[in-house]
Amino acid sequence: MNLQTILHSVDDFVKKEDIFQEEIVTYHYEGFCPKTKQKLTLPRTILSEKIALKLCAELDKNEIKMPKGKMLGVLIVKDKLGDLKVIKAFSGFWGGKKEIRGWVNQIPANSVITMAEKLTLQKLDQIKYQIIALENISVREEYNNLEQKFQQEWQSLKKIHQVRKQVRHELRNELKETIINNSNIEEKFKILEQESRKDDWQRRNLKHKWQEILQPLKDKISLADQEIRNLKRQRKELSRQLQAQMQTAYSMTNFAGESLSVGSLLGKDFIPTGTGDCCAPKLLHYAATNNLIPIAMAEVWWGDTSPNGEKVNGHFYPACESRCQPLMGFLLSGLPSFEVRKSSANLPIIYEDDYLLVVNKPSGLLSVSGRGIDKFDCVEARFRQIPTAKSYNHLKTVHRLDQDTSGILILAKDEDTHLKMSQLFAVREVKKIYEAVVEGMVKEDRGIIDLPLWGNPRSRPRQEVNYQYGKPSVTHFRVIERRQEQTRLELIPITGRTHQLRVHCLQGLGMAIRGDRIYGKLEQNEDRLYLHAREIIFTHPHTQTIIHLTTKTPF
Repeated sequence: MNLQTILHSVDDFVKKEDIFQEEIVTYHYEGFCPKTKQKLTLPRTILSEKIALKLCAELDKNEIKMPKGKMLGVLIVKDKLGDLKVIKAFSGFWGGKKEIRGWVNQIPANSVITMAEKLTLQKLDQIKYQIIALENISVREEYNNLEQKFQQEWQSLKKIHQVRKQVRHELRNELKETIINNSNIEEKFKILEQESRKDDWQRRNLKHKWQEILQPLKDKISLADQEIRNLKRQRKELSRQLQAQMQTAYSMTNFAGESLSVGSLLGKDFIPTGTGDCCAPKLLHYAATNNLIPIAMAEVWWGDTSPNGEKVNGHFYPACESRCQPLMGFLLSGLPSFEVRKSSANLPIIYEDDYLLVVNKPSGLLSVSGRGIDKFDCVEARFRQIPTAKSYNHLKTVHRLDQDTSGILILAKDEDTHLKMSQLFAVREVKKIYEAVVEGMVKEDRGIIDLPLWGNPRSRPRQEVNYQYGKPSVTHFRVIERRQEQTRLELIPITGRTHQLRVHCLQGLGMAIRGDRIYGKLEQNEDRLYLHAREIIFTHPHTQTIIHLTTKTPF
């Protein structure tokens, strides 16, 4: 295959007999026409996925590598003669280059905004780390410690003075009732008054002493806070300037022959950075401006797993919610709409009644949809798209499992049930039992891991052990089996922190869970995370019966 060719034949990627046998739809790119409000769709099919994976294989075969992974996209189109062709695109830059022979070019004028964006993002990163540094200067901790010490001394002195004041009050009352000459009474009243003034002086002296200690530190903190405010204003202005540039920097064309700038297209002040740089907009814009009719499209991640662990080699992803999805309605305008085929959720149901639905979630599927490029497909969405199941329209997950974790997931069918189940989780009246395989031999047969966890904003989504900022996190563990330098564990989380079991195994036992692409070894090439939510026990919020559900561990 000549990768320097921009318009490929479909049979460059697949056998001819596969072309008309792989029309199963796995996802729909969709949007609403800005003018007619009609829903427009473009499918991702098995055929487009096969072509995308073949493209990745060709890149590997030609030993073409990227320092980091890259999102690649393919679009199956019909040319002027009605023949099926394939065009390909990459997101962003390729090794610092915006254009590579054989690949769809960036949208015209996008290079201007890309360079401005790159420089601005560098400045914004610098500002972010400056703010973090200023928020964590050592003088803040020093001031807090000394302020606490001052308050302790102040409260201690106040208690002493309160006792003295009470004693003086009682003495004054006694003097008023004692029959002695007036001169003696006045003298004793003067002594009591002097003692009172002495206490006042002592308190003022303590305040003055501590003020001399604390004020210089307070001044330094005030200067740091002022600098933070200045940096935040600078950050806001940089973002505003970038947004202003993006609104007019480039335009896109759809299949109705219309061209609009991104600013007028989105019609909002804030435009996410990188808008228009993804594969889908580039492919659709190219097809619209070259008289090509889209048939199916697929976007796949190629190369190393992304640093945050969200994108994995060979996995397909939908239009990203923040950058691409807002453009899809305009870009698809002028195309005939493809029929959206509804499918079943295709998830094992292990328990269901009028209030609850409990499923066995597979590894790799999200519990709920979220922001970001791989946050489209989820358990909730799969059930809601079943046209014959009205009881699933209001499904809402009660708790969550990590995307890579498989096992029992509870969904509520109405708000009242969701609230009551959420309360059970909040007061820890739901017992969850997990099974995992860790890389290494755990010595203890059982034990408790008690390590506070914190989500460091500089390394999200990773969690870390942090005794200063972390939240209490407790896990009980029991060894099930030791074999071939691996240990199978039963894990019972008492708390429910993000990535708790994964971090506790790594930091508490010194061993990562097998297949962990965030906390494990980068060179591992496992098909999944070896962590499964095996059992759950709770009291049904309506019937008050004990529900004990179990599933078979799939590894």
